[in-house]
Amino acid sequence: MTFESILQRFDKLAGGRQAGIAISDELRSHPKTRRAFTWIMWLLLAELLLGVAAVVIAVAIAAGGEAVPFAVWMRTLVVFGMTVTLFYFAWRASLGWRWAYLRLRLFSQIFPVITLVLAAIPGLYPAWMVTEQIIFSLIMIGIADFLTSDHMRAAFKAPEAPSKLDNSTPTD
Repeated sequence: MTFESILQRFDKLAGGRQAGIAISDELRSHPKTRRAFTWIMWLLLAELLLGVAAVVIAVAIAAGGEAVPFAVWMRTLVVFGMTVTLFYFAWRASLGWRWAYLRLRLFSQIFPVITLVLAAIPGLYPAWMVTEQIIFSLIMIGIADFLTSDHMRAAFKAPEAPSKLDNSTPTD
């Protein structure tokens, strides 16, 4: 069993019916597609560094004797898990897998909304965490912007459905 076959099993779980659908090599290697995924990977790296910074700040505060709210620890864990998942989706999408592109696009549009709503709840997070969430959201909006560009939507469009056979008899 190869590493790729193991990943394709995971893809089947994450991608469902769309798991086996890939875009053409021509579209995958198009300069606009490659450039978009380069930017997306850099933005995800920024997200990861932002998440690591949040953990470092929380640990420093806790080490200084201040209580760190449970919501902050959960947020740091969730951001790390989300970012790792988004890296996986971005990597698989950059290889041309349509399901991964769709998941990455969906989450990059939903996460900023959720994050900003949570940041708006008074007293849930300290000010530094609210700032982190706003920055996180702005970066995610940037990722969504690349994914929803005309080129990327066209590159990852749904495959043409096979036409149904016409059962009528031809007329002369």
